Amino acid sequence: MESTFFVSHGSPTLSIDESMKARHFLKSWRSQVMPPGVRPKAILVVSGHWDTRTPEVNVIEAPSVNDTIYDFYGFPKPMYELKYPAPGAPSVARRVKSLLTEAGFGPVREDTKRGLDHGAWIPLLLMYPDADIPVCQLSLQSCCDGTYHYNMGRALAPLLSEGVLIIGSGSATHNLRTRFFDNRPPPSWASDFDNWLKDAVLNRRYDEVNHFYDKAPSAKMAQPMPDHFYPLNVAIGAAGGNPISELIHTSWHAGSFSYTSFRFKAA
Repeated sequence: MESTFFVSHGSPTLSIDESMKARHFLKSWRSQVMPPGVRPKAILVVSGHWDTRTPEVNVIEAPSVNDTIYDFYGFPKPMYELKYPAPGAPSVARRVKSLLTEAGFGPVREDTKRGLDHGAWIPLLLMYPDADIPVCQLSLQSCCDGTYHYNMGRALAPLLSEGVLIIGSGSATHNLRTRFFDNRPPPSWASDFDNWLKDAVLNRRYDEVNHFYDKAPSAKMAQPMPDHFYPLNVAIGAAGGNPISELIHTSWHAGSFSYTSFRFKAA
């Protein structure tokens, strides 16, 4: 792999709502985003929906009926009938554990039961619908800061030369209490934060991104908790620390949810 990615997965309705621009972006992944003919050996996802005190990797030997986690509530019934039975990637998961341990992030726990949360399987359902590429997940630690997650990404950089696609899956803005259910434009605090984020990332001001609560306008409104932002810090670090960045998608849904997404490639 040449690049890492940050993908905004936003609302779980991304799985079924054809009106969402981000859904069509993810469905075009193999033809419009990935280089022609490039198929990952495996996929590592760092999702905003797996948050632990210390790093954990899911070491799943084979898919099972429990692999698709429905960690959302009160949505339409068809969403709970979707499956993403991708094979596990135990060798990659153990490689992740080794790299993080060598970099001083231990202890790293192996989880042998956890399947894929919706921050992983919903984007992958659209990106790689055949579910035939091995997948593993790495947890984040919201008790730590952006620099910690950036350095975690730095430790994982060798995976790119081993054919592993690294995806940080979160949301450029993520305030669940400010969702709207119509097509009104985003509020100023959301657009201000999103514009700052694009400018900081595209101009490679990564230290500011690592300290976004101190640097970004309306940061606490846009990200009341950092769990959906930290996958971005991991993706930046995993691309080599000071990578070239590219905006690959931007759109809005539910008023305040930004689907801004980036590609990172080593300079």
